[in-house]
Amino acid sequence: MKKIAIYIHIPFCDHKCIYCDFYSVIKTDSMLEFISSLKKEISSHNSLMNKMEITSIFFGGGTPSLLSPKLIGEILNLFQKKYMLSSNCEITLETNPGTVDLQKLKDFKKMGINRLSIGVQSFNNDELKFLTRIHDKKLAIKTVEDGGEAGFENINLDLIFALPKQTTEIWESNLAIAAELPITHISAYSLILERGTILNKLVLDGKVKMKDSDFDASLYEFTIHYLSEKNFIQYEVSNFSKEGYESIHNLSYWEHKNYLGFGPSAHSFVDGKRWWNFSGVKQYVDKVQKRGDAICGDEHLSNEELQTEYIMLALRSKGLDLLNLNKKYGSEWLLKNEDFINELINNNYLFKRDNFIKFTDKGYSLCDEILLKLN
Repeated sequence: MKKIAIYIHIPFCDHKCIYCDFYSVIKTDSMLEFISSLKKEISSHNSLMNKMEITSIFFGGGTPSLLSPKLIGEILNLFQKKYMLSSNCEITLETNPGTVDLQKLKDFKKMGINRLSIGVQSFNNDELKFLTRIHDKKLAIKTVEDGGEAGFENINLDLIFALPKQTTEIWESNLAIAAELPITHISAYSLILERGTILNKLVLDGKVKMKDSDFDASLYEFTIHYLSEKNFIQYEVSNFSKEGYESIHNLSYWEHKNYLGFGPSAHSFVDGKRWWNFSGVKQYVDKVQKRGDAICGDEHLSNEELQTEYIMLALRSKGLDLLNLNKKYGSEWLLKNEDFINELINNNYLFKRDNFIKFTDKGYSLCDEILLKLN
């Protein structure tokens, strides 16, 4: 039986953070209508889902923890009644400090959530204020500790580095606090300037100055070494976990496996075909109510496009299995890039073990530039 990962986009937020470009809405008056449509969309995939085993369910957003545990439970019950979940199905809820307390976290766990992903971003109050987060350092720490007390044994933290006024010392403090908390996973992202965000306008207006690429790279390399010393294993460019706690859901993306997205702006990828939903909540609800889905576009990837995605995703994560590549797509790509790959190995950007190539720490810091040169 084929495996599939499920993503559910919950678009509601209490406010829009200055750096965020994910689709979200501030008003929650349409929440119940949205949930009704979401359930309808989920139920409409019988012909596809009946052939699949679900390995993970990820509630992303937006801020899914704004929903009540009861509503989250209703969505999970629908999957459990209609489809097949693996015995170790990973069920993640994104949550932000300030939207949950200990009791709410306990209730989420009772509903079936077994992994938390907490959007802390920083433990520095000045940075949190700049990022327009609704929490402070004290509440961030308490939320993580409450997650542990609520019984969650698998907790991720999101952290952002290379903020405009961040120093190496501030970033080290963020990592040090995180490493002492009851967590199993850290997602550490560089602050990216996305078009259409409030931050982008502030930079264009000259009110904020971003860090340069050299400082960004130095913090990234520092992160890799620091977390390695704290027994966090890097298994993707931005992701680090304790042994055995890699995200099953995220690995589905990086290993180019099937995934199915529900909700506004959600994307899906199944058997070489990709499709995506309308973004607006109102448009999403209207489409689902009329026809059972909200698909607004799709594409069938060519064999060459599939190969390129497979290679790039593998190199960004656990590495590229050359035997598996040859089995799936043949030897042409490797022969074409052999000299460059050997050059990368000789210069300590890649290492090769048996028939497996992977970025070194040095290579990870330049992976985007290197991947552009592979063809």
